Amino acid sequence: MYCRRDRANGYNAVGGCTVIPMPTLLRVGRYRFHFFSNERDEPPHIHVKAGSGEAKFWLDPVEMASNYGFAAHELNEIKRIVQQHRVEFIEAWYERFS
Repeated sequence: MYCRRDRANGYNAVGGCTVIPMPTLLRVGRYRFHFFSNERDEPPHIHVKAGSGEAKFWLDPVEMASNYGFAAHELNEIKRIVQQHRVEFIEAWYERFS
């Protein structure tokens, strides 16, 4: 479980945050690659978290969708990792959300 701030709407009224289960697919160094469980209505993508940085990458094609806190050199490394694991991320996406 993860309590995250809804960036568009602020905190919700129940307990001050939105609690969302987050299946972790991969850890590489300090990066954790995961899904949010409530995102089945979006195209396949992966989230990455490390420290205070968060980013989201579309999987087909691999492209950064958003970034909050990662430096350019970190995003390059993250994109390389996403490209290396793209097939397994897409398979996991459809297994989870189909």
